[in-house]
Amino acid sequence: MAGKISILIVDDEESVRDSLYNWFIEDGYDVACAENAKLALSILESRNFDIILADIKMPGMDGLEMHRRIRSLNKESIVIIMTAFASVTTAVQALKDGAYDYITKPFDPDDLSHLIRNATSQISLKAENIALRNKIVTLENVEDIIGSSKAMINVLKEVERVAQSSSPVIVSGESGTGKELVAMAIHSNSRRKFSPLVSVHCGALTESLLESELFGHEKGAFTGAMFNRKGRFEMADGGTIFLDEIATISPKMQIELLRVLETKTFMRVGGNKEITSDFRVICATNKDLKKMVEKGTFREDLYYRLNVVNIKVPPLRERVEDIPLLVDHFIKKYCISMSRNIIPIDPAAMKQLEHYEFPGNVRELENMIERAIVVGNEKEIRLKDLPFEKEIASNSYESLDDLEKKYILQVLERYNWNISRSAQVIKVDRVTLYNKIKKYNLRAFKK
Repeated sequence: MAGKISILIVDDEESVRDSLYNWFIEDGYDVACAENAKLALSILESRNFDIILADIKMPGMDGLEMHRRIRSLNKESIVIIMTAFASVTTAVQALKDGAYDYITKPFDPDDLSHLIRNATSQISLKAENIALRNKIVTLENVEDIIGSSKAMINVLKEVERVAQSSSPVIVSGESGTGKELVAMAIHSNSRRKFSPLVSVHCGALTESLLESELFGHEKGAFTGAMFNRKGRFEMADGGTIFLDEIATISPKMQIELLRVLETKTFMRVGGNKEITSDFRVICATNKDLKKMVEKGTFREDLYYRLNVVNIKVPPLRERVEDIPLLVDHFIKKYCISMSRNIIPIDPAAMKQLEHYEFPGNVRELENMIERAIVVGNEKEIRLKDLPFEKEIASNSYESLDDLEKKYILQVLERYNWNISRSAQVIKVDRVTLYNKIKKYNLRAFKK
């Protein structure tokens, strides 16, 4: 470690500079000298030093004043004050100004060596802590975002770029691409990460329910409102609110949302007190909001208020090289959750996966792998374990709605119409699943 530590010696006595210089060079440190404070500050403008040894009594600017100026240049440097005029006053003042320690002349070699070793240990510990924090942040950003393709690396670069701001973000992409994971990554790498990330699935709620969900309500505001209830904007104070399926909100809610974004204030349903909340908003959509603006179904002012940053998550067919990584991830995930041994996938099955279009994207791939592990022979995933020959994998449907309808019905039948389990497999909440069942009149197919 010593060879990596740089030391600047600042003293007007040449004999002191020379003796300390030779001493530290022999110990393997990177050493430089300055004969006065002015020269030392000039050197520090062009490079940083880990440790600065500064004499307190020098012509012109003294060591205490130089230390205060050093702190304004680089607060990370460890400054040790040297003095032949030791006093309680100078020592306390140096420590108050942030000096690491002080030492009196003439130096005891053992004392100075011990002091430098302690300072070096502190530098090493600080570097390890920074590296550990960076490692944790990195893991938080990408632990569930699987992929090494150029397209996904670009997404992660965008996440890193926008995370530290508080600007609104729209995460766009087809259903099942992982938009919510991107929103979570932005939040977990931001200054707001120790405050909540509050999610709202706008498409699962009616206008009145969404209003109550976002803004909260007062007791007696409507039938069934037995208690005061905080809204999601209020819960997200200091953190982030994630609005999924933002394209589904009504014109009335668009107006209300625009006002909240501009003022960061709102009132609970049935209330008359303005509430302030400091939140960041991240939205997700599988629709083209710009086209909706052109058609008049989405407010232009709200669109531009939200669209400060737009991160587009690529569909799986545009990142085929990530499929083996995703397959490996999902095999491990579901084998572990089912208390089974990790199994391989047959090369023929993998090849077929790599040539499949995946209209349901990563979510569809995940469901395929889960099903294969459930129905397979537990030794490997084979081609016949994957539903390529089933209706769910057909490309012959007239629309994505048709595909979704068939897929949801198959999952419901597979789990005997257990709504909770089916919702978990499809990766939606129970309310959304109920709405889909109603939309497609799936009860008519229940056996």
